[in-house]
Formats: sequence, structure tokens, C-alpha cells
Amino acid sequence: MKKEVLKEKFKGRKIAIIGDLILDRFVFGSVKRISPEAPVPVVEVLNEKETLGGSANVANNIKSLGGVPILIGAVGEDNFGREFIKTIKKEGIDDNYILKERSIPTVVKTRIIAHHQQVCRVDREKPIDFSQKLREKLMKKFDDVLNDVDAVVVSDYAKGTFSKDFLLHIGKETKKKGIPYIVDPKPIHFPYPYATIVTPNRGEAEGFLKKEIQDENILELFNEIMQKTNWKAILLTLGEKGMALYERGKSKFAKIDARKKEVYDVTGAGDTVVSIMALSLASSLSFLESANLANIGASVVVSKLGTATCSIDELLNEI
Repeated sequence: MKKEVLKEKFKGRKIAIIGDLILDRFVFGSVKRISPEAPVPVVEVLNEKETLGGSANVANNIKSLGGVPILIGAVGEDNFGREFIKTIKKEGIDDNYILKERSIPTVVKTRIIAHHQQVCRVDREKPIDFSQKLREKLMKKFDDVLNDVDAVVVSDYAKGTFSKDFLLHIGKETKKKGIPYIVDPKPIHFPYPYATIVTPNRGEAEGFLKKEIQDENILELFNEIMQKTNWKAILLTLGEKGMALYERGKSKFAKIDARKKEVYDVTGAGDTVVSIMALSLASSLSFLESANLANIGASVVVSKLGTATCSIDELLNEI
């Protein structure tokens, strides 16, 4: 496929993203000494910035790739929630489907970076389970946009948005619409009914079946997962070993080698994978074509520091 054709296919595709919203904060500094109070580095702060994390990073990737993200989720009615809304507007993403709720805190991940290395991460979150009333509000938002989108993404960070009933509703309604449904999963919510394709990493796939994955038993694992689900395909991400794509009914899986890139930071790489899969499948590309593009996009973002996105021009330049 010509690059210009791919760019045109992605342009304007509407993708509904529903999931856990996270505010990612980065504190950049330098280390010149060790604290006299404890054997830890003293980071002198030089700069700070806020970026979109969780399912909001999926939305940011889709926008960077030329698509139109419709982001559905909830943040707290607190200072961090207000900072999240400010950041999302700055990125040019519609916040009309984002709820601001007093009943939940905004999830914040703060990464301390010194000399291009992450020194530590500070998480502001507590285990929460969204109320039935809040989930019903999100369900209404989802139902309102479903007839106007080309694909649906569930971006699950296990921060409280989803329940089994909620995911069943999303799966059933998306199946009725006949559009691709892509899931970035967490084992706690397995099996994500009616998903078109699910994109677990190695740890998440092991969590589905509560068994360890070895390179020699990947096909066996795929078959076992397919017996327990109604998915059409699985894209297993394997870090430096690339990806493995399995489509229902096939006798073998496709191995996609990782591209040779210097890895600076893997933060957000899974968000880029699911974003490119959604746009590609919404553009009627095959599973294998979509997975190859996702692999290229992942190689772009791991070469960047922090929660990063892959633009359409960066993707095309790497093809």
C-alpha cells in the first residue's frame, strides 16, 4: 500500500476510546550528589510537565495518527482532574464525554527523571470501584457515540472503570454495530466478550490462564485462550522479541520481529499498538497488515522519553 493511501485511510476515522483516565506528570532534573539523610540521589528539579496517560494516551495517539478520538471516561472533581481537562484541551481532544466526579479521585502517576533515566515513580491512586450510577452514566455516553464511530477501543488499566457487566454491554453493542472492537486488557476482566482482537503483553496473557508462557508453548496458549473466548484474533506483545499474531482457526501464528531501535522508555508503547490496530482495522486492513504497522509504531515511541505518541508522518517515515 502506498504511504499516501494509508494516510488518507486513517484521516478522519472516528474511534471511541473508553477506559481509565490517568494524568501523567514528569519531573525532570539533574543529580549531583547523594542525600546525607539516606543513600538516595538528590534530584534538583529543572522542569515539570503534564501529559495524558491511560486511555487518554490512546486518544492522543489516534489524534497524532490523523484519526478523530472520542474519549469516554471519568476523572475526579479535584485539582488533578482540572489539570487533566486542561491538558486534554491543550492537545485538541474533545472532553464532552469525560465525566467530572466528586466520588472518585483522579489517578496521577509522577515520574522523576534525571539524566534521561527514571529515578522513581510516585502514584496517587487508591483501589476504587466505580458506582453503578457512574457506570450507567458512562454506558449512556458510550451508547450515544456508538452509531457515529468506525471502531471501539477498551483501554483497561484496572483503575475502577470496568465491571464484567459493563464490558459485556460494550461487546454486545459493538458486535451489533459490526465494527472492530480492540481491547488492551487486564487479567482481572478476562474474557472481554465479543472482542475483535485483544493485545495482551506476556504477563497479561499469563494472567488469563494462570500459567507461564514459554516460546515453545505460545501456540498452545493461543488455542487455550480461543477455547475460552469468542475473539477473532490475539496480538501478543513480547517486548524485545516482537509480537505474535494468532487468528482464530489457523494452524500457526505469525511472528513479527521487533525493529532494531535504541529503547529509551517503553511507557505508552501498548497504547500506540492498540491505537494503530484500531485505525488499521477500521480502514479494512487485515490483522497481519495492522499488526505490522503497530509494530512499527511501537518502535517509534520506545525511542522517545516519557509517555509518547507516534504521528502519522513518523509512522510513514519508518515504513
